[in-house]
Amino acid sequence: MSILFYTAVGLIAATFGSLVGLGGGIIIVPALVYLGPVFVGQTTSVSTAVGTSLAVLIFTALSSTLTFVKQKRVDFKSGWLLFITCGPGAMLGSYTTQFVNAKSFQLSFGLFMLLMAILLVLRDYLKPLNVKWHIQRTYTDSSGNTYHYGYSILPALIIGLLVGFISGLFGIGGGSLFVPAMVLLFRYPPHVATATSMFVILLSSLMGSFTHFSLGEVNLWMVLGLAPSAIVGGWLGAKIASRLSSKKLLWVLRITFVIVSFKMIWEGLVLT
Repeated sequence: MSILFYTAVGLIAATFGSLVGLGGGIIIVPALVYLGPVFVGQTTSVSTAVGTSLAVLIFTALSSTLTFVKQKRVDFKSGWLLFITCGPGAMLGSYTTQFVNAKSFQLSFGLFMLLMAILLVLRDYLKPLNVKWHIQRTYTDSSGNTYHYGYSILPALIIGLLVGFISGLFGIGGGSLFVPAMVLLFRYPPHVATATSMFVILLSSLMGSFTHFSLGEVNLWMVLGLAPSAIVGGWLGAKIASRLSSKKLLWVLRITFVIVSFKMIWEGLVLT
């Protein structure tokens, strides 16, 4: 039962996470905390779930990033720029996790998931800001369509820091904020935003996982159970993203986020 549970969680989280650039931690953390005791008979603390999730994200992000690199969709220059502050932010957020109790975590994590659902909805309906950023880039897809986007160093560094901190704190990879920010603020093409987000997630997950591991908050047995299917899911999500529209799957994620967020918010309020 435990093998099937880890395989299913790793595959689903990595596939959806890679498809839209989220990373998959948003599924792994609540699955370990709430479903783990039912399916594997093991209770997992919040901090361990977050640390384990970040460790698994390394495999998910590596698998999907390699696939995106072959498709030439990763903007390495902006990715490294975002990582300058995202990496230290992830370590700071990971260190802060030990000071957050389970009751507060349920409420704050539920509110954060609700925010992500709203951002994913706005991603389809809001038009990108018409700002002339200092650094301008172009991208031509396989169909010959050319897209123009850009960014400035200071706003990118600030966004990297905030997203990195949230990533380390909640173990969610940060793509749920990176992708909307890239698309709406910097006018990135969605496929480039997703691919570049996964590259930054790979780097920040390495740093965040190191912090959690040093604090004893990574369950290596769980990582071994989740990693194989996460590698497959990371590759599968990247493949689907290159061939199919992600709108239907995005709506599945939105609905899932809303349901789980309300559940966690309710339990957080009741327990508090």
